[in-house]
Amino acid sequence: MTMSSISRLVDKFRWSRMGTGNEEQGFTPFKLKVMQLLTSKAVRAISIIALLVLVILGLLQLPSASFDRFWRNSSFCSSSPSHSLSPSAPSTPSADNFQPDELNGIDWSRFAYVQYVTNTEYLCNSVMLFETLHRQGSKADRLMMYPSSFAVDGANAEESRLLRLARDNFGVKLMPIEIQRRATSDVTWAESYTKLLAFNQTQYDRVLSLDSDATVLQPMDELFLAPSALVAMPRAYWLNFDDRILSAQLILIEPSKYEFSRVMNALSAATSNDYDMEIVNNLYKDSCLILPHRPYNLLTGEFRSNNHSDYLGNSEEEWDPEKAFKEAKFLHFSDWPVPKPWLSAPSSMIQDKQPKCQKNPKTGEEDDCRSRDMWLGFYSDFRQRRQVSSFVILVALLSV
Repeated sequence: MTMSSISRLVDKFRWSRMGTGNEEQGFTPFKLKVMQLLTSKAVRAISIIALLVLVILGLLQLPSASFDRFWRNSSFCSSSPSHSLSPSAPSTPSADNFQPDELNGIDWSRFAYVQYVTNTEYLCNSVMLFETLHRQGSKADRLMMYPSSFAVDGANAEESRLLRLARDNFGVKLMPIEIQRRATSDVTWAESYTKLLAFNQTQYDRVLSLDSDATVLQPMDELFLAPSALVAMPRAYWLNFDDRILSAQLILIEPSKYEFSRVMNALSAATSNDYDMEIVNNLYKDSCLILPHRPYNLLTGEFRSNNHSDYLGNSEEEWDPEKAFKEAKFLHFSDWPVPKPWLSAPSSMIQDKQPKCQKNPKTGEEDDCRSRDMWLGFYSDFRQRRQVSSFVILVALLSV
């Protein structure tokens, strides 16, 4: 380096240190440049990305038991611990977006996946479900019916942060509603009537109502293109087949003022033992378009069953848990008396109720534990995704 080059550098540094009339406030151009750099959007974005990478790497390195303790202490969506399950979750099948050439040009804004929310726990579940649909590239709109008592623009409320996360990050349209509540024999389902407000979403030609105590394994956009019917639902295959009972965990609806009026009249006349499932069965049992429960309504409890002929639809096919999982699109958590995956369950209950390993007909040994491992994995996957959603919220807040 020449002496002239060094001289220019010294002069440049000297000028950067010279005052500009702001010395009494503790500022110089040099300091200003540093502060501008540190507060720039680029630096903040890099910091956020670095933080997220460190968090993800940390989670990957945590042993199962440590992850369980970490989740219990820092879960953003729920203060209640989940099951003490550690096996790894099975891989989610790749999304089938159902986009053959003949479907190009469809106006997907005419259709929507719809969720109803009654409390903070189910709000978190709903955000998780919409995040999955967003990540899988589903084409239809996403609509969340949430309690009008939740303030979207609240500064510190957990509900507000979750609502904004759904709206801003996952393209969810928010609709405030009044919770539909009735005195019932089982308080667990006292607010499930809120689901029926989906019949009033007449801004759409069709809506697909999904329960949020579930996992979407693959997008189901093709259902919006099913033959026209006021209502389309799968059968509750686990109940008596001759009763032809419809399952309300997934309902494809053509909203209209007339049908909504019918539903509300039925709700007004319902007894304390009539819930949303009974209402839709009484109204549409004989006119509903039947959707195949395979692949649109797989229960986690199926992996605990010893007889799979009802799900398979025949008694000749051999149960293959991996095949059933790979073809399924909607997995509903239903394992009574095992609680839902975001609630606590004693280890003894999990040990007792988990699927049993099957005997190998050739060796006589119980070496086929796929159903057990997958079942445990469903709960572990849900718990971990619920935890990760808290970091997504944290990143969203830091980026503001």
